[in-house]
Amino acid sequence: MKFYIGIFVFFLPLFIGSQTLNDPWKKADEILKHIHEPEIPGRVFKITDYAGKASLSENIKPALDKAIEECSKSGGGKIIIPEGVYKCNGPIHFKSNINLHLEKNAVVLFSTNPKDYLPVVFTRWEGVECYNYSPLIYGYEVENVAITGEGIFDGMASDENWWKWKGRKNPEDDETQNNPNSRPRLFEMNNNNVPVEKRIFGEGHYLRPNFVQFYSSKNILIEGVTFKNSPMWFLHPALSENIIIRNVKTIGHGPNNDGCDPESCKNVLIEGCYFDNGDDCIAIKSGRNNDGRRINAPSENIIIRNCTMKDGHGGVVIGSEISGGCSFVFAEECKMDSPNLDRMLRIKSNTIRGGVVEHIYVRNIEVGEVSNAIVRLNMFYDPKEIGPREFPPKFRNIRVENVTSQKSEYALEFLGLKESPIENVEIINCDFKGVEKENSISNTINLILKNVKINGTQIN
Repeated sequence: MKFYIGIFVFFLPLFIGSQTLNDPWKKADEILKHIHEPEIPGRVFKITDYAGKASLSENIKPALDKAIEECSKSGGGKIIIPEGVYKCNGPIHFKSNINLHLEKNAVVLFSTNPKDYLPVVFTRWEGVECYNYSPLIYGYEVENVAITGEGIFDGMASDENWWKWKGRKNPEDDETQNNPNSRPRLFEMNNNNVPVEKRIFGEGHYLRPNFVQFYSSKNILIEGVTFKNSPMWFLHPALSENIIIRNVKTIGHGPNNDGCDPESCKNVLIEGCYFDNGDDCIAIKSGRNNDGRRINAPSENIIIRNCTMKDGHGGVVIGSEISGGCSFVFAEECKMDSPNLDRMLRIKSNTIRGGVVEHIYVRNIEVGEVSNAIVRLNMFYDPKEIGPREFPPKFRNIRVENVTSQKSEYALEFLGLKESPIENVEIINCDFKGVEKENSISNTINLILKNVKINGTQIN
């Protein structure tokens, strides 16, 4: 009897792992049933009805503000920006039931004067709540909103303005986010649980705004538009649900120019998009450290499909601000290829950030070249971070199947913790070519390789 009990206990983790990974794509089909486009009235508001061409070219913001106000009071509708080049000297603030439509050959160039993005608004900055410069396009507690069309929103960020705040061009410059009065101060406030209403940043603090942020909102569509040269992250829905990001391009090689960062969001579809970025292409997040644990809102039910990833630190990324956890992410039918793209799938955290990341499913991905690893799972991210190391992350129930690649440093690079090993990973029907180094795998249990080839040799 003891012998049989021993066998059962020995195989129990394997049994549980295989059960949780069975036929996960049925779950994806269920998620899609809960994602739908926003319902916005059919009324049309033309921006040309609110100002003449000369005024619009000089500064479209006053006319946009009037159109948004009138559209909102009437119950909502579509605001059309026609072909032309327009300057926008400040942020666009959304109200509910509005579709901001940018027609083909319409280009909106945003001001790079930080004072134009004051007064401060309630936001999240690298996973921490605060009051900071307004995102270039911002909506708080709105619903049924859309940004559509075929035009271009250009943040005009460069090393001469917003990007220099990172200190990339001149690390000795006091005007950087690493100034003790900026990023370190915000993170210290988070570690010390300073009330959010006292976390006032903005002028004098050098925290760059995101391009688009819908905060605590629902029923969101972003479709067809190209976004260029963001001060920081491009598309950043936070604490929001029912989101569609479709056929969008994000192009910008500035520091922290992530393409799309759904944070603490539920029921998200990202499809047909093109990412050419200075940082992660898609990075799923859920709050940083104490804020992430206090708010306790995971990112969940996220579907990524038919996207193209060019440059970036990672194609599909989870973390690093992942303290609230993440579950049920599905990525399929994507193409990734660039010597400036580091990884296909990347999950990252550390013992300060923690977070449970589970049920991650990736299939049918075509990778040309990446510079680091096809799959990198890293529990040692940002080893110099300051804070209590009391929150070991958990990565578990991950499946990667039908992935091909032509060139990489590693196929698999798993960096788990002794006290919290990576659990239940399946790599199935994959063919990794041009791999320079052997797999680097530490502190990982229940790893299954099934019909996996590395440089033509089958690995089991």
